[in-house]
Amino acid sequence: MSKDKVLTLKRLVLALCAVGVLGAGAAIAVQGNHEAPAGAQVGTTPAPAVPANAAAGAPAPTPAPMIALPDFSVIANRNGPAVVNISTTGSVRTAYEGRGEPFADDPFFEFFRRFQGPQGRGGREAPSHGVGSGFIVSADGLILTNAHVVRDASEVTVKLTDRREYRAKVLGSDPKTDVAVLKIDAKNLPVVPLGRSMDVKVGEWVLAIGSPFGLENTVTAGVVSAKGRSLDDGSVPFIQTDVAVNPGNSGGPLFNTKGEVVGINSQIYSQTGGYQGLSFAIPIDVAQRIKDQIVSTGKVVHAKLGVLVQEVGQSFADSFNLPSPEGALIANVEKGSPAEQAGLKPGDVVRSVNGQKIVASGDLSAFVALAKPGDKVTLEVWREGKAVQLAGKLGNATDRTLAAVDEDDTPAAKSRLGLALRPLDPVEKQAVGLASGLVIERAGGAAASAGLQPGDVLLSVNGRPVNSVEQVRDVVSKSSKSVALLIQRGEERIFIPVRLG
Repeated sequence: MSKDKVLTLKRLVLALCAVGVLGAGAAIAVQGNHEAPAGAQVGTTPAPAVPANAAAGAPAPTPAPMIALPDFSVIANRNGPAVVNISTTGSVRTAYEGRGEPFADDPFFEFFRRFQGPQGRGGREAPSHGVGSGFIVSADGLILTNAHVVRDASEVTVKLTDRREYRAKVLGSDPKTDVAVLKIDAKNLPVVPLGRSMDVKVGEWVLAIGSPFGLENTVTAGVVSAKGRSLDDGSVPFIQTDVAVNPGNSGGPLFNTKGEVVGINSQIYSQTGGYQGLSFAIPIDVAQRIKDQIVSTGKVVHAKLGVLVQEVGQSFADSFNLPSPEGALIANVEKGSPAEQAGLKPGDVVRSVNGQKIVASGDLSAFVALAKPGDKVTLEVWREGKAVQLAGKLGNATDRTLAAVDEDDTPAAKSRLGLALRPLDPVEKQAVGLASGLVIERAGGAAASAGLQPGDVLLSVNGRPVNSVEQVRDVVSKSSKSVALLIQRGEERIFIPVRLG
């Protein structure tokens, strides 16, 4: 187009704008580049309106930046062929003698069977069928999936997107992290690229591919809604998303916008058996560690610190004089564990591990989940109003045992907490496995409101072991807002915060 024609066109557009035929955006568009670059989307974001009272010559307001949505079709086309459908056959013991499980063929059956726990004793062996998903991580047929997908399976079949089917061998599975490794006899298979779950950010887009209800290679998308979620026993720092995941999606990959796998879809929270807005994925960093151990040694070992932790709320922060309600509160230390050897005590609040800040109790579980037995750790803990440095070495995970408390025989009395306390008698000491403690006979006032119950055994106040009512009174008298009571209830030990009047 010649310069004269361009000039004429500009004048025409400006004249039309002056009489209101065209908007100001048209004039701006013509005064820019004469030709839009290939692939550009012209006119998708309208120019902001200029206020009527804007001063002449004032600079135009800066338009808001455009946020491009990811093109999930590219990820689905590129990585879909490496996502597989898994079907299993096996047997389960039914809860009803002489009858098969009435809903064994229902697609929700495995979901309910997993989350509702044991279905009873007795009965007979009945055939079971399950479906799930997985993804290929090596061209020679190595596949990652969930351990619960192949649990109780006598036969595992893997179906590729090109409709080829293979009998799979379960190289190993780890129920603790819910990761399993399969192997099929094939070569030159498509594989997915693996990313780093530690780089995942809350709010970023993610994509799931799987076989919900057996519908192969179904794509769903959403965002990461949280990280480091501690579920079950807290051994896995789950990635929480709002990606739609249903029975059959288990074991499938969770992709970031780069097309890298950052997690394995594993669980949902549901009251109906279907997706209700929350899904959880195992971080790929955890899954890779499990996979490497299974492939190299055929077994899995987990690191162990040997503590039971609780969240630190504002009441606990006030009780322990913490500057903020952050950290992992140590409720119990296993006797003979690496934690005990490092010097950790009930009532300590772990604030950092190897320089990594611990904000929530799940952060400590996440650190241990990614560590190996024998790793050295430096702990910063809050104890009796000040920071203390401890050092130790992680061990191998074993069953938890309970620690004991020093013995004392002090008469019963009533504390200002509204508690009637007395020492354990010899029979009770033997029954609960404690050398000493104060039995709560009656709970009223603030203690009852906090949830303390008759029969609970009081072990410590604000992290200080108490063996007499006088010790309880001494600690409470020095506390202004609240106190944290460590109690044993049945076989469990928990901290309970109690607000003082």
